[in-house]
Amino acid sequence: MSALRRKFGDDYQVVTTSSSGSGFHQQQATAAAPKRKRQRFVDKNGRCNVQHGNLGSETSRYLSDLFTTLVDLKWRWNLFIFILTYTVAWLFMASMWWIIAYMRGDLNKAHDENYTPCVANVYNFPSAFLFFIETEATIGYGYRYITDKCPEGIILFLFQSILGSIVDAFLIGCMFIKMSQPKKRAETLMFSEHAVISMRDGKLTLMFRVGNLRNSHMVSAQIRCKLLKGNN
Repeated sequence: MSALRRKFGDDYQVVTTSSSGSGFHQQQATAAAPKRKRQRFVDKNGRCNVQHGNLGSETSRYLSDLFTTLVDLKWRWNLFIFILTYTVAWLFMASMWWIIAYMRGDLNKAHDENYTPCVANVYNFPSAFLFFIETEATIGYGYRYITDKCPEGIILFLFQSILGSIVDAFLIGCMFIKMSQPKKRAETLMFSEHAVISMRDGKLTLMFRVGNLRNSHMVSAQIRCKLLKGNN
């Protein structure tokens, strides 16, 4: 009697042959492939693998709480929105200063010593952008400065200060809260590989161990567990 093994993908088939008289009698037995490891609903670091889908029009609800939505975004999207918002705001405000200088004719009379422009030494858009940066970053006026002969420039200066404070408070606050979230704290926490059910205080209790790799103590720590039970 001899045994042959035929492989079919992940399964294999064992064929045993035995001689009986002038012929052969074949017996086949199929061995099932090993079961795949099921994906965990909750990872060891506490991240839940369940994702929401098919929300439809409910996605508009995220815009009603825009600050929390930005905090929950991934870092690459946060940095992209951070850079994009400041770039657009800077270009917009620099364009406003350039438009005022263009409408007043300051660009053509910038080198006239007897003429008082709205902003001194603003000749083109790059110089208007540099003046805006000096105003926004409170670096201090030196070569370029605003004069008292330009009421529209004073109004724009006040609007720029208010808008800059709002943008700074919103974006910097969002980044600060995101950095202060202890999401990576779970990377230094270890859980036991197996959980056990044992008697404790006269009751059957599900128990597992949690270990902290850091030397610092965790004060007022809370642990939340999710138990998945089948219908059987």
